[in-house]
Amino acid sequence: MSIESNEKAEAFLSVSSQYKLGKLITESSHPYTRNLSYLASENLPEAIAKLKELDNHVIQVLSEKKNEIFYLKEVINETLKTGYNIYFCGCGATGRLSLTIETLWRQVHKGDAIENRIFSFMSGGDVALIRSIENFEDFPRYGARQLQESGFKDGDLLIGTTEGGETPFVIGAVEEAALISRRKPFFLYCNPDDILCEVAERSKRVILNTAIEKINLTVGPMAVTGSTRMQSSTILLAVAGIALLYNESENEYIGNEIDSFLNFWISSDISFIGKFITMETDFYKNDEYLLYETDNRLGITVITDTTERSPTFSLLPFENANEKEVNLSLCYLYMPQCLSVEEAWENLLWRIPRTLEWPDINGIASKDRLMGFDFSSNVYSRREQIRKTIKQHRFKIADEQHGLTFILEGEDHLFITPFSSPLFKHLILKMILNTHSTLVMGRLGRYEGNIMTYLRASNNKLIDRAIRYIDMLLKNKSISLSYRELCHILFEMLEITPSDQSIVMATVDEIEKRNNIIQGL
Repeated sequence: MSIESNEKAEAFLSVSSQYKLGKLITESSHPYTRNLSYLASENLPEAIAKLKELDNHVIQVLSEKKNEIFYLKEVINETLKTGYNIYFCGCGATGRLSLTIETLWRQVHKGDAIENRIFSFMSGGDVALIRSIENFEDFPRYGARQLQESGFKDGDLLIGTTEGGETPFVIGAVEEAALISRRKPFFLYCNPDDILCEVAERSKRVILNTAIEKINLTVGPMAVTGSTRMQSSTILLAVAGIALLYNESENEYIGNEIDSFLNFWISSDISFIGKFITMETDFYKNDEYLLYETDNRLGITVITDTTERSPTFSLLPFENANEKEVNLSLCYLYMPQCLSVEEAWENLLWRIPRTLEWPDINGIASKDRLMGFDFSSNVYSRREQIRKTIKQHRFKIADEQHGLTFILEGEDHLFITPFSSPLFKHLILKMILNTHSTLVMGRLGRYEGNIMTYLRASNNKLIDRAIRYIDMLLKNKSISLSYRELCHILFEMLEITPSDQSIVMATVDEIEKRNNIIQGL
């Protein structure tokens, strides 16, 4: 073990009590999907059906949260009517959904006087929409700092979203908002209060703080253990999005819309994605690549799903042209109607990008770095220049008058959606793409059962999660080590394991090898 890895392990262990989150519902294994990786490869229709059922449950929970939505809607409406602004913030998946909510607002209110009254920010700024900023979410002071620099003032409303309910960045922002504004901020999360108070003192502090409004949106374990980009972020997007985008509607109308959405989704058949899942998997197995082609109507949801695959399954992230990265991501967003990177970003977000020009973070969230992520019409030729023999397929996802169109290599499907609100269309697309990408990854062996063995241990929560998964897999092999021992070996392996490989399995294999040597096998 190197001195550096030893120091990093000890540094984590010194704060690890704050991040031992295994008791949380969002961190637990869902019994319904224990064989998901097997089904993804051997019985794809059943795998699709299982994930669809879990999303059915999410929309059922949504229909049971109408009173909470009505209350949040009233506060939003009163805030806007009195001349103040609404802010949304999150981290990782909830950061992306915060940006999504602002983007949908701008689509609906383009050119209106209230277009610029909604502001969103995520941990690390807009750069983190594509490339997460390592360890950023672990610091509540960063959440408070981004809120302050966003222009948040007394009378404004902050809506903080966190799937687990324990993210330090979001907690820091919400607690700061409670100090700045006379208007109580909202804290939306997806774990039971009693468990949160038990495992995380920072969560207990928020839950007991009467200056903060809370909305609990627990939906149960995730389809892939700990992968809160799926069911938890879906209900958070739905609740916050409905409350904002329907802020002037009568409660009865909103309730009917939610019921219609529930009935539509439960009765929908999404088995058509099976052919696209199979095709995309085969492309990757043949060392081929995929461009997700779309426009500014759907771009924010398409980029969310495609970029979340990297940290969830340890895939190579979207390459940055300014950093001369030569390893290409398996897929990339493609907006061919945009002729420059600047135009592509402004079309995607429906506004000018927001970056962090903080000297103390060495440009990792800067505008220069953001502009290296080019998904304009140039992406096709740019990637060909990096790899001359590349074969790139185009998967077009379009917003049609009557629904969503999916087109890939001669296969096409129109998924009819009867809703006029872009929110419901984006929720539908999110659930379809989440199912699609999760099962592609299952067919590629990027998780085992429903355990996220290819997670990227890039912050304290994910380091703890990796240690728990390593321990779980070792116990199946009758090997038992202490948390401290596992932590040190994990950090040792982090130094030598490629970023697109499974740090969990690499650590398990190393421990098993050492155990065999000790036993003389």
